[in-house]
Amino acid sequence: MENSSKTAALNSPAASVRPFRIDIPQADLDDLRDRLARTRWNAGVRGVADWSRGVPAGYLKELAAYWADGFDWRKAEERLNAFPQYLTEIDGQDIHFAHVRSERPDATPLLLIHDWPGSFVQFADVVEPLSRDFHVVVTSTPGVGFSGPLSSAGWNTGRIAKAFTELMSRLGYGRYGVQGNGGGAWTAAEMGRIAPGQVIGVHVNGLVTFPSDDPADFAGLTEAEQTRLERLQHFRDDKMGFNAIQSTRPDTVAYGLNDSPVGQLAWIIEKFKEWTDPAKELPEDAVDRDTLLTNVSVYWFTGTAGSSAHLYYESAHDPAAWAPKEKGTVPTAVAVALPSDVAIRRFAERDHDVVRWTEFERGGNFLSLEQPELLTEDVREFFAGLR
Repeated sequence: MENSSKTAALNSPAASVRPFRIDIPQADLDDLRDRLARTRWNAGVRGVADWSRGVPAGYLKELAAYWADGFDWRKAEERLNAFPQYLTEIDGQDIHFAHVRSERPDATPLLLIHDWPGSFVQFADVVEPLSRDFHVVVTSTPGVGFSGPLSSAGWNTGRIAKAFTELMSRLGYGRYGVQGNGGGAWTAAEMGRIAPGQVIGVHVNGLVTFPSDDPADFAGLTEAEQTRLERLQHFRDDKMGFNAIQSTRPDTVAYGLNDSPVGQLAWIIEKFKEWTDPAKELPEDAVDRDTLLTNVSVYWFTGTAGSSAHLYYESAHDPAAWAPKEKGTVPTAVAVALPSDVAIRRFAERDHDVVRWTEFERGGNFLSLEQPELLTEDVREFFAGLR
């Protein structure tokens, strides 16, 4: 039944799914190297060489030089093209996704949703192990990478969640699980709210939870929870510059990011420094350097710095995003990276039907890249329990 419904969905003229293959023109690669060679470098402040004011010039120069002369995009492209990829138009917007079906006839369909400034590259290390038990669908968020640029305004979390439920229906999947991290976790949870009859479970990591105005929320917090709350406050006080800009004037910053590869590189690499395991000195100590540059390259070659920034604008100007919501009813698993995460269980349980809570001693926001084995096993165990 599943295969026949899938065939019907793919053959429907209104639900056209087109094969897609990444093939960046050589002229674009040459242009990237030329722009990197002609970078007009910021002088910085003499005597300041750490990350306290942003990405240090010395580190960025070295990374940009490797991007120009050491990084092999064609090798990265070949790796990504090993995953069957497609485009389909939903609500006027092209949606890019990879779709890897399991050899198991009873495999559970599983949708993976990335965070910003990640991309579908973020799941490259977990697709194969997950596909032993799941039919894996890896999306590119509208406005990001090969799902961009945006066709119109209004692509907020709710609209993205509706588009992804339509995508799974279009693929013939009537019941499926969802996994998301960071911003992708918000979309995953929203899918559970709008399609509880289809979503069998939601697995999230990098979840952000907020206390309410009720003083009782702060009573009895453990020392570890107080640390996470302080971590969240520090993030809001010192690390929200990117959010303020992208939530208010995304087009203004996009001109620089879209024109300068070093600008785009710095904008993204700073987040991988701040959002990965803090025990790692440099971003490439947490995530393979070629993988980092593959992700940045996807943003650069697709010119989606601006459209990805607009996702923050839409959330900030969407009243529904901040309005009180009923507690989600879909079984939810929360994976917490103890060195970096801010999720507090009582706040998560207030908003979601949390049935599994796993704490990892290492890792950061990008668990699929930092600790792929741990994330894969946690996802597998959660959904096995739901079966």
